[in-house]
Amino acid sequence: MYIYPDNLKAAPMLALWRLKDLAVIGIGALISVFALAQIGFSIPLIATLVYAFLAIRHDDISILDFIKYAVRYFFIEQQEYRWRLN
Repeated sequence: MYIYPDNLKAAPMLALWRLKDLAVIGIGALISVFALAQIGFSIPLIATLVYAFLAIRHDDISILDFIKYAVRYFFIEQQEYRWRLN
């Protein structure tokens, strides 16, 4: 018997993150630990933790996706409304 996921086109996930996000978090954590150990610079560690928090997915959307959509809607895409009286 084979068990298939509900959506075969969905991105692969592990726990609360997509695998792409886990790779970014892992590489960021590695760089952050090296920077903290060698230089004593903790800003990369904080940035990695913030990204890890923002990339948590729930119901196929993350806080980071919502922020991207909001920035695109309010600042990047042109919003134009025309009112006409018939």
